Amino acid sequence: MEHLPVEVIGNILSRLGGARDVVIASATCQKWREACRKHLHTLSFNSHDWPVYHDLATSRLEILITQTIFQTTGLQGLSILMDDVDKFSASTVIAWLMYTRETLRRLFYNVRTTPNVNILEICGRQKLEMLELSHNSITGVEPNFQRFPCLKSLSLSYVSISALDLSLLLSACPKIEILELINPEIAMSDAQVTVELSSPTLKSVYVEAISLDKFILEADSIEHLHLKDCALELFELIGKRTLKHFKIDDVSVIHLDIGETIENLEIVDVSNFTIIWPKFYQLISKSSKLRRLRLWDVVFDDEDGIVDLETIAVCFPQLSHLSLSYDLSDGVLHYSLQGSSNLVNVVVLELGWTVISDLFSHWVEGLLKRCPHLRKLVIHGVVSEAKSQEECQMLANFTSSIVQLMRRYMNVDVQFVYE
Repeated sequence: MEHLPVEVIGNILSRLGGARDVVIASATCQKWREACRKHLHTLSFNSHDWPVYHDLATSRLEILITQTIFQTTGLQGLSILMDDVDKFSASTVIAWLMYTRETLRRLFYNVRTTPNVNILEICGRQKLEMLELSHNSITGVEPNFQRFPCLKSLSLSYVSISALDLSLLLSACPKIEILELINPEIAMSDAQVTVELSSPTLKSVYVEAISLDKFILEADSIEHLHLKDCALELFELIGKRTLKHFKIDDVSVIHLDIGETIENLEIVDVSNFTIIWPKFYQLISKSSKLRRLRLWDVVFDDEDGIVDLETIAVCFPQLSHLSLSYDLSDGVLHYSLQGSSNLVNVVVLELGWTVISDLFSHWVEGLLKRCPHLRKLVIHGVVSEAKSQEECQMLANFTSSIVQLMRRYMNVDVQFVYE
């Protein structure tokens, strides 16, 4: 170890992550102390990593963090995540950020202070490439296009911010590619809650736990869009046919419009969602390059508008991975298996139930007939703890049916996932 260059030791210490481990390791010898001081590029303070963080007085904790940070030079990654810890002095936190900001590339910040610290003002116009803020308030964003000239990834979790400031903040990041909004508190000046965001460089957008009247996103380069646990009256995406991955999970939306962005879609993943199939099909029907389609725990608004294999086979000829899970009835089973077109490229098929019935095995059999090149079948099921005699018998009948069925498909790998 004595022959290792200090630069290599610095990389080793940086990979330790936790500040406590870094301090202990750097006490090995003078060479390791030098590596920590001159070549450490990543440092993390996380209240979940070390229980003592919760036991120390805030003033003592501030001193420990200050001493550790000020012993380094050239930090590129700084993580300060202090959940369930009393508020810090704003002047102390400002000193940490001022000391590191010129070299900082990545900042993960969850610190409550008195008064609030303006992260944007301190870290703006620097080399920051990734910024994750949690449990903070952002106000008075200036309309400055070059505020964050290098920022590529922005994540806001449980952050209070107005719709205007959010729009201005995004405009201040000319190179941004990744945006995450998790349970933000959107402050509005009028009764209607509307957010309008625009960026020509955004490639990935993740939105979770947000409630709005209107959400309009203009992103000419977007490739990935994921909406989760949201309540929206209108969501509109304006783009230029670059969207490849579209995922919605447990979303309530009255008007969903992804416009002309769908021609290059490769993955559509919909779960815990009420679907009006004719409208949804019209939304994605031009996605001839679709490779993966997942409709999981979905509810169909109209029983006459159930997803059918014929439509899927004809419109998505490149489909290789199909996942379906929804309540079955005699009408649904008959309608969904209509037609004769095969899913010739499907090699992975995932099927699920929430309430087991005799119809499920017939559905599995019908789907297997339409997938001539299938290699893998995954069956997902929910098995309640308190099972009646009828439920036990139905599960037994289903198991027997699948065993008999799969004897005809010896080339297919079958897996069962129960919860």
